[in-house]
Amino acid sequence: MRALFLSFLCAAAPVWGAHGYALWGQPQYPAGFSHFSYVNPQAPKGGELRLVSNSRASTFDKYNPFTIKGNAPAYLPQLLFDSLLLGSLDETATAYGLLAEDVSVAPDGLSATFRLRPEAQFHHGKPVLALDVKHSFDTLIGPHTSPAYKTMLIDVAGVDVLDERTVRYRFKKPNRELPLTVGGLPVFSRDWGLNEQGKPKPFDQVVMDIPLGSGPYKIGPVRFGKDITYVRDPHYWAKDLNVRRGSANFDRITVKIYKDATARLEALKAGEFDLMRFFSAGDWARRVNGKKFDSGELVKGEFRHQLPAGFQSYVLNTRRPLLQDVRVREALGLAVDFEWMNRQMFYSAYARVNGLFGNTACAAQGQPSAAELALMQPWRSHLPAAAFGPMTVPPRTDAPHSLRGNLRRAQQLLQDAGWEVRDGALRNAQGQALVLEYMDSNEGGMRTVAPWMRNLEKLGITLRFRSVDFALYQQRLQKFDFDITSIAYGGTHNPGQEFADLFGSQAADTEDSGNFAGIKNPAVDAFITAMTAAKTEAELLPACHALERAIAHSHVLIPQWTAPTHRMAYNAWRLALPATVPPYTSGEGWVMDTWWAR
Repeated sequence: MRALFLSFLCAAAPVWGAHGYALWGQPQYPAGFSHFSYVNPQAPKGGELRLVSNSRASTFDKYNPFTIKGNAPAYLPQLLFDSLLLGSLDETATAYGLLAEDVSVAPDGLSATFRLRPEAQFHHGKPVLALDVKHSFDTLIGPHTSPAYKTMLIDVAGVDVLDERTVRYRFKKPNRELPLTVGGLPVFSRDWGLNEQGKPKPFDQVVMDIPLGSGPYKIGPVRFGKDITYVRDPHYWAKDLNVRRGSANFDRITVKIYKDATARLEALKAGEFDLMRFFSAGDWARRVNGKKFDSGELVKGEFRHQLPAGFQSYVLNTRRPLLQDVRVREALGLAVDFEWMNRQMFYSAYARVNGLFGNTACAAQGQPSAAELALMQPWRSHLPAAAFGPMTVPPRTDAPHSLRGNLRRAQQLLQDAGWEVRDGALRNAQGQALVLEYMDSNEGGMRTVAPWMRNLEKLGITLRFRSVDFALYQQRLQKFDFDITSIAYGGTHNPGQEFADLFGSQAADTEDSGNFAGIKNPAVDAFITAMTAAKTEAELLPACHALERAIAHSHVLIPQWTAPTHRMAYNAWRLALPATVPPYTSGEGWVMDTWWAR
């Protein structure tokens, strides 16, 4: 759900024009542009795209993607709900008018006003009005939705309906990200969720009510536990709008559900669906083959992107007493032999992640600058001493480094933290053994964790692998009931208020927040505040760097790996794609948005 709007969240200095909003300089596309450069404006409409669900949930039990409980169908938010602004895929921190025909930001930065297009309408034919925008915002910050929305929108003071089609968002303080944040929120009709008497139901009771959005697709045929089909609305109000020209080309998008990765792969080879994105280097190198690949019907495509590296990581839950000492956490990371794994298991397909902001200007390097130190010095007592030195570099095991050397360093850290081998196990002063649980819902997760487990055994640490079904996995994550797990965090070129949900002190005590590591640190809160309040890039970057140093040197995340391409196998006999691959595309989103049927 967070992915629906995280891509719109940014923090920097504003420049705005009637047709769009950009944080750095002017929008790439001028007023009155005909279409985005990466689409084919003459792409034919029709046909069907058959996808596999990008969710690990084995079914769905609701149509409301915004409430906490249950699972909604994959891709539903992107396909059914329009927003005031729409981001382009070939520039960062910029969005153009979709539901809104123009946006203006007050000179003091304390409000943003959007004027709605008169032709905008919901799926049931009613116009999109300012009251619907206000209703959507009020609902999203209400008691029944993910706390991530409340965190993201904490600096929004409220929404004013100025007239039937003009709405003004008021901000508690100047914050350069907020026009994009509110501009990227989903907008839905006030009629969604009315009971038989025409009264609104509590939002958590809006479960199987058909969503009333204004996006290019509606819900079509559904087979629970098997698939869902989205059908293109032939009367979609924005089909000829410049930001939508050349997009939403399929008449139907069917999303199939399979219970495990093996079944998905075999179904692809059998031609049961048209496209699958691969995250397993082993599958991509060894198992994506067969008769349909030999004939050219199925094609393996690697599409290079310029997306941030993100920070896919092993997450250490510091709410657990055994993981509260930074020396123990650092020792755990020293036992990860990425170079061996990349060579032996990943076919050298990956690069190591480091920090929060890889492949962006926000990535910290070397020693802290004077501007970074100015932010960090007041919080010296709350930061690891190492944060004031060079930025972390993940431990390596290739020459001249070695796993043995890393494990020796880990042993010393554990000894300094009061852990010694007694009675055949690593124990603290109270005699407690260092036994931890790794929780995963991915049936293939054991393979990548096993080498780490073996290396930890050499230190006297027991790491037990616990496989749970996805529903229990979600429940335990929401309640922070785990020691260690893996999270694939998305990256951003323009970080902002979303990081309060990931690392903010308030989020640490809020169930279903994104603060899985349990960080409660006033220094981290201050750096996030500085990011969101930055008026210029020169103010933004030191705050980003300070935050990254604080998190990296706290060793709450053990960095994993990232790939510079989207690996997708697709049916070349059924699908056609534009000549240009936009640099900031998300993979399946690019396919659904801009490809077409042959």
